[in-house]
Amino acid sequence: MTILITGATGQLGNAVVRYVLDRTDEQVVVSVRNPDKFTLTGVEVRQGDFDRPETLNFAGADKLLVISAEAPDADTRVQQHKNAVAKAVEHGVGHIFYTSITDADTSPAAVAVVHKATEEAIRATGIPFTILRNGMYHENYLGALAGETVALSTKDGRVASAARDDYALAAAVVLTTPGHEGQVYELTGSTSWSFPELAGDRFRDVSDDDLLAAGLPPIIVDFFKSIREGVFAEVRPDLEKLIGRPTRPIQV
Repeated sequence: MTILITGATGQLGNAVVRYVLDRTDEQVVVSVRNPDKFTLTGVEVRQGDFDRPETLNFAGADKLLVISAEAPDADTRVQQHKNAVAKAVEHGVGHIFYTSITDADTSPAAVAVVHKATEEAIRATGIPFTILRNGMYHENYLGALAGETVALSTKDGRVASAARDDYALAAAVVLTTPGHEGQVYELTGSTSWSFPELAGDRFRDVSDDDLLAAGLPPIIVDFFKSIREGVFAEVRPDLEKLIGRPTRPIQV
């Protein structure tokens, strides 16, 4: 059995590799854009760039984890993911795993467009799949919560986030255990929180336009809008079940 993980120099991907190595003696392969940045031992390293599909080598992979790529625009990200999916078909991958986002097929969040298109591309291959719909990461919000003033447009919208490490463990669990074919896991923290709740007197209610005027990228402002509208508020049981314990709470 060969498990191949993309994006393994990123924070999520690297943590997934570490957990997989702890959980199995199966062959582990990583596909990374810059092999010099990958420092773990006991792993086969292949150079691969989602923007250059001719460099992607998924041959021999029984299980392939496609970690969603980062790119400046949605169209580029979708094409990157489709390049990886097409290469999985070409190389006869046995099972595709993909890190998506909460409610990817119905979410109003702007970023969900990328993940909905990728999920559809994976389903269209006919290859067995498992979708890991990761919710928000604690780490995405720690910077905002650390300031003397927390000026945001979220109002009292709640976030059922979890630590990146908990999402990584869940990915490792499904990669190293049987029975996940066709499953779509909605992964969130065991509890939810709000910015006013955590920031207390430091919280200042501002508008989306205020944040845009302050220079925040529109995609980030859309996340805060989505929080305000309750898009990421629902607590789901899947992550807790996969990792066998409650998720770790956010620490400010």
